[in-house]
Amino acid sequence: MNYCSHCGAPVSLKIPAGDTLPRHVCDRCGLIHYTNPKLVVGAIPEWGDRILLCRRAIAPRLGLWTLPAGFMENAETTAEAAARETLEEACARVDIGALFTFINVPHINQVHIFYRARLRDPDFAPGPESLEVGLFEEAAVPWQEIAFRTVGLTLRHYFEDRKAGQYGFYTHDLTEPPNTPPNTPPSEPSSEPPK
Repeated sequence: MNYCSHCGAPVSLKIPAGDTLPRHVCDRCGLIHYTNPKLVVGAIPEWGDRILLCRRAIAPRLGLWTLPAGFMENAETTAEAAARETLEEACARVDIGALFTFINVPHINQVHIFYRARLRDPDFAPGPESLEVGLFEEAAVPWQEIAFRTVGLTLRHYFEDRKAGQYGFYTHDLTEPPNTPPNTPPSEPSSEPPK
């Protein structure tokens, strides 16, 4: 950050009085600009014994598969964000169920939240951020092409719980950046969850 969004003056990175962390502080008006983690919210849309996945049409991880998810907007709940993202990415309407995974990803300043959800009907299509969408049984999930570690971890928990006949709630801290191929942006989680 170079300039204050309030008055347009330059900002300096320093620890404000009474704080413990460096913040961008306006040199003119003194406004402190806080930067906080972003919430990524998504759904596990269910239809019978299959789930809905989207193949990404945008970077990062263009062409790889994910659950419908994205950044939460102001003035919405996390459940509303999960339903909106599913509608935007897969043109699918869902009924949001229980919170399923809550995953901290501090090395990229994000928290990823996924809800179980039921498709209202099998009417879906790729949205602007998806190349294609489809319903997948567990055996057909393209595990080697899952875009993000948080999605892979969520899917593994989901299918394990479905086999057990009881769904839980899972929290994880992905504190280390994944090992990624040289052409992969370092800020993005890989597809393989920790075992």
